[in-house]
Amino acid sequence: MANDKIVLAYSGGLDTSVAVPWLKEQYGADVITLTIDLGMVDLESIRERAMQVGAAKALTVDGKETLVNEFLFPALQAGAIYEEQYPLATALGRPLIARYLVEAARSEGAYAVAHGCTGKGNDQVRIDVGVAALAPELKVIAPIRDWGMSREDEIEYGQARNLPINASRSRFSVDENLWGRSAEAGELEDPWLEPPEDAYDWTVPVGSAPDEPTYLEIRFEEGLPTALDGESMNGVDLIRHLNALAGQHGVGRVDHVENRLVGIKSREVYETPAAVTLHSAHKALETLTLSKDQARLKAQISQQYADMVYNGLWFTHHRLDMDAYIRSTQRYVTGDVRVRLHKGVCTVVGRTAPQALYNYSLATYDREDQFDHSAAAGFIDIFGLPVRTQNQAQG
Repeated sequence: MANDKIVLAYSGGLDTSVAVPWLKEQYGADVITLTIDLGMVDLESIRERAMQVGAAKALTVDGKETLVNEFLFPALQAGAIYEEQYPLATALGRPLIARYLVEAARSEGAYAVAHGCTGKGNDQVRIDVGVAALAPELKVIAPIRDWGMSREDEIEYGQARNLPINASRSRFSVDENLWGRSAEAGELEDPWLEPPEDAYDWTVPVGSAPDEPTYLEIRFEEGLPTALDGESMNGVDLIRHLNALAGQHGVGRVDHVENRLVGIKSREVYETPAAVTLHSAHKALETLTLSKDQARLKAQISQQYADMVYNGLWFTHHRLDMDAYIRSTQRYVTGDVRVRLHKGVCTVVGRTAPQALYNYSLATYDREDQFDHSAAAGFIDIFGLPVRTQNQAQG
């Protein structure tokens, strides 16, 4: 099988670095690494490392704009937050990684793709199912799931082969993309313990946040954020700016005991300053522009959408159907939202929309009030009719 090729999703860390020689030895194949920048990656340094550990070729992709436009923003429009806490940063990046793996495998003539996911996490499902949906003919290999080596075993394996690897000294397992940063393992596995400060990197502790709040105006057009304080920005720049600004105020920390797809509960610590801010602002704008029935049905769809993303079912007709409904709900979600960032909290303090359903002349109690008070008595009489009838007949 010496002429066969395997495309490996390569992060440059210990796991995927030792996976390169392991795949070569186990499968007798050339290993082509694929490194994808979803917001927090130095592509060139990782490409060089891939070649040093034995890759036959090292491919790199800048996927930031695609991630934002095709994954993050549709999920924002959907209001997709898993179990009301997690904005799905890692989960939204995985289907794009699966897509890039398939594209690289086909362009390079590879018979298999590989990734560094463990056997008890959600990401193995997201990538395996994504590849199966897009290219069922491709074999999927998961070295960490298959080889059974501990971290110490991996280090010894790499040292025996003189691999230029430096095992991370972090106490936590960390994943990052534009939408958020996650940390798990180590002392975070005890849900009784408060997360230590070094579990965080994007946000300051509340006690160190500025005493004065920052006010920010976010412009949305059909549910998509397009400008901050009147300055138009593309999605990547807008998210980066919000991550920095909201993070300086300690906004975006999430300590979540979540239900993994594989059936276990896991304690995860997330930092999602931009996502928390944008979701808060977007939902506030929808309160002006969606009817009661639209908002309540969309809330149900939002939960379905979040579960779909979390469970790795992005490449499904179910998602396409939900996307069609969500796009329809966003037709009039255009306007501006003013938020206050202060001491770890993002608070919506103002919202306006040109096609808002809020009508001042109906809502006000001042002299401008145009609500027909005289109609209320008849409305109440008819509305309460079944209540009176049942109680009269049945006690």
